[in-house]
Amino acid sequence: MSKQLPPEYYQLLEEIQAVDFVLVELNHYLNTHPDDYDAIEQFNNNVKRSKELKVQFEKKFGPLMGFGRSYSNYPWDWDDTPWPWQV
Repeated sequence: MSKQLPPEYYQLLEEIQAVDFVLVELNHYLNTHPDDYDAIEQFNNNVKRSKELKVQFEKKFGPLMGFGRSYSNYPWDWDDTPWPWQV
C-alpha cells in the first residue's frame, strides 16, 4: 500500500522542478553569453528560490537528496518512502 501524500507535496515538488529547469537553461545560456548581467541576476535569484523551496520541502516532507546534500530529521527518516523521484 502506498503512502498517501498531500497536494502540497506535489505542488512544492513541481515548483522545485520548474525552478531547477530554469537554472539549467540559464546555465546553458550563460555559457555562451557570460556578460549578460540580467541573465546572471535571474540565475542568482533562481538559485536563491531553489534553495528556499528545498528547505521548505525538506522541513515538511523529508530529504530530497542523499549523500550529504540533505539533512536528516530525528529519528532517521531516510527510509521513509516514497522518494521524490518515485512519485
